[in-house]
Amino acid sequence: MDLLQPGRRRNRGGAECFGKGVIEMNVSEPLVLPNGVTLKNRIVKSAMSEALADEYNNPTQAQIDLFAQWSAGGAALLITGNTPVDRMHLEHAGNFVLDPGSDMERVSALAAAGKSGGAKILAQLAHAGRQTPEAINAQPTSISDVQLDLPGYGRPTPASEAEFDEIIAKFVRSAGIAQEAGFDGIEIHAAHGYLLSSALSPRINTRTDRWGGPLENRARLAIEVVKAVRQAVEPGFIVAVKLNSSDFQKGGFDHAEAVQVAVMLEAEGVDFIEISGGNFEEPTAYQHASKSGSTQIREAYFLDYAAAIKAALTIPLMVTGGFRSSSVMNDAISSGKTDLIGIGRPFIADPGFAAKLLNGEIEKAPAVEQDFPPADTLPRGAVLNWFCTQIALAGKTGAPDLDMPLVAGHESYLNQIKLATDRLLEARRN
Repeated sequence: MDLLQPGRRRNRGGAECFGKGVIEMNVSEPLVLPNGVTLKNRIVKSAMSEALADEYNNPTQAQIDLFAQWSAGGAALLITGNTPVDRMHLEHAGNFVLDPGSDMERVSALAAAGKSGGAKILAQLAHAGRQTPEAINAQPTSISDVQLDLPGYGRPTPASEAEFDEIIAKFVRSAGIAQEAGFDGIEIHAAHGYLLSSALSPRINTRTDRWGGPLENRARLAIEVVKAVRQAVEPGFIVAVKLNSSDFQKGGFDHAEAVQVAVMLEAEGVDFIEISGGNFEEPTAYQHASKSGSTQIREAYFLDYAAAIKAALTIPLMVTGGFRSSSVMNDAISSGKTDLIGIGRPFIADPGFAAKLLNGEIEKAPAVEQDFPPADTLPRGAVLNWFCTQIALAGKTGAPDLDMPLVAGHESYLNQIKLATDRLLEARRN
């Protein structure tokens, strides 16, 4: 299936060719995925940690309402925040979980809300591994016993051979539940330092068995998860992967390895790959301006890394991180560096900005972060936490409070985490 007219072809750069002419592609153009599903344009709401689930890790009405707002906002595709396949390995106590204990009525309502305005919706399946907070699991299962170099995280236990089988099975199970609930597909999270990402890193993956050492061994867990999920779901169900372009850490997963893993993933039938970068210890993907003295916030900060990955693939590539201007988005697509534009924070400030960008009403997405001080002058995670507070407000009240002081939003989110964790632990005891 292809949207091109007979006699036309699409080149590797993302433009359409007809004879000797070239038609430049832009964000308003539809995209047909390898499995035949059509995305109505190139704008994707990338995953953000909504952290709005209840104490049983089920979606709340606030989360459902938030996705209904986003679906009506003009984007082609919405991706949920971190959705664990194992409720003992959460990124946050407020994650909603997809497992046999999930409330299917609420999960189905979330999927329906995500599609209600014409978007498609994916559940981002993840296993937090060593990035599981200590209060939730003091000894989480990980690829090795290398502990996260941050307070609040316990020493992990290396997975056994049997546990790897269980982890793969849990991803498959959760993908099946997502399909049953009405999601259009899933995205497997192999970035930002979570379990599949840490397995790729030679700095974290210190194993000497078939799960560690050479890249093909370190990639084994991600590849086996993708292979098993692709075989278990329907052909029209989207299977995507989020992959770091680099960990940006000495001795970690690097860009050259990312290109190789992307090619491995394509061979297993994924429909697109999303590129990001960094992890909890090196939060490249979460920062706005990382150093004092920055005079300009760079847009599309993973785009240069994406170009080499895109050149190695025939499937679509999605780049997330820093896109704001329509001109930058269009240039990224027409130059062949990406096929899909992943955007997060502007959806919080204005859930309808995508439609405005697409119809020419605005030329730039909201960029609230441009008025913030550099990240290295603020408490760790302050900007990310401020935005998470705004997500919660948008879900619960219908609108964010963009005038809220940055540190106040940061502290509010820390309180929200504590409250969610306390409620989760109380529910577990009962």
